[in-house]
Formats: sequence, C-alpha cells, structure tokens
Amino acid sequence: MKNRQSPAGDLGRRSFLRLGAGLALSVPFAAAVAGCSTDDPLAEQANAGDNKNYIAGDGSVTEYAPGDRGDAVQFSATLFDGTEVNSADWAGDVVVLNFWYAACAPCRKEAPDLVELHNTFEPEGARFYGVNIRDEAATAEAFERNFNIPYPSFMDKDGGVLLAMTSYVPPQAVPTTLVLDRQGRVAARILGLAEKGTLKALISDALAA
Repeated sequence: MKNRQSPAGDLGRRSFLRLGAGLALSVPFAAAVAGCSTDDPLAEQANAGDNKNYIAGDGSVTEYAPGDRGDAVQFSATLFDGTEVNSADWAGDVVVLNFWYAACAPCRKEAPDLVELHNTFEPEGARFYGVNIRDEAATAEAFERNFNIPYPSFMDKDGGVLLAMTSYVPPQAVPTTLVLDRQGRVAARILGLAEKGTLKALISDALAA
C-alpha cells in the first residue's frame, strides 16, 4: 500500500491517509454520518448542524499493493434505470465507483472531470458507475442531465452498496472514489474531491497491471 501525492494545488501538500491492510470496519458509513462516534471528525462534521449537506473528505489518496487488496468486492444492486448489476460481471475489467449525491458541492465540482476520464478510459475497458446515496430518481437524473454524465448510477438510498463496501474499504466521505483492479479488488481510494490528474494516474495503473 502506498500514498500518491496529488500533483496540483493544496491537495499536493496534504498528508495522505495511510491505512493498514485490514480495513473492514464494524460500523458502516451510514452510521458514521449519523454521528456514531465523537472521536470521528467526519461524524463530528455531520453533527455540526452547519447545513453543509455533505461529509467532506480531505482529498486523501490511498493505494493498496496487490498483496494487500484482499478479496474481490461482492455485491449486487439496482441502477436508476432498473437494471440489476452484480459485481461478479466485472471480472477482468477495471471499475471506477464514485459515491455522490446531487446537493454535494464537491460532487458537482468533480463531475466534469469524471465525465472526461470516463470518455478517455471507457474505450480502454474501464467501467464507471456512480453510487448515489441520497437522491430519488428525478433528482439524480436531473444532475446527470446537467453534467452530461454518460455512465449509470446505483440507487443506494438504503445504503446497501455502502454497507457491502465496509467489508473491503469503507468510503467514509462523500464524495469517495474507488478504483477496482481487474480481479475486482480495491486498488485505490480517494476520500473527498477527486483531483483529475491523480485519478487518471490511478486508473492508468490499474489498466496497465
């Protein structure tokens, strides 16, 4: 596991989060947002009552060495268009999962970059999916039209995907972006706003492996 320094702006000067190989938490992110621990800065932010409407990460990037990635991610969920998707169908592909919702300011800021990266890497075999943790279909679809999002999103208002991911590497913030390798394992995680150059490098590394 290694931390990658973002190439631009304040993100490049932050201390990146370093986690151990055993990353499963007993408390899902949905509970963290509800403020289950006063020692958790994200939980404290959620309880602050400042109407920010999102739980912000700090842009921390964590990469996981192949030997530290553990098992392939396993879950099934429904896209907003009603399509059922099983993670087992992704075998052999690199997958980018972006956790978001429409009122999240950093989600809106990073959306154009995600669109550009999708358009760059989808022809190379990378799949992109959003995981919307809050919105009804009409709100999510309006966001997707506004930003011309070309890839689908899971409707995860019930927290099913978030809960499944706590067995591998918890998202812990909104937005969070995960890159899965060709074996379906979490290769990298960005907590908070995804800097385009950093995410591009993470996807390129996963495709090249």
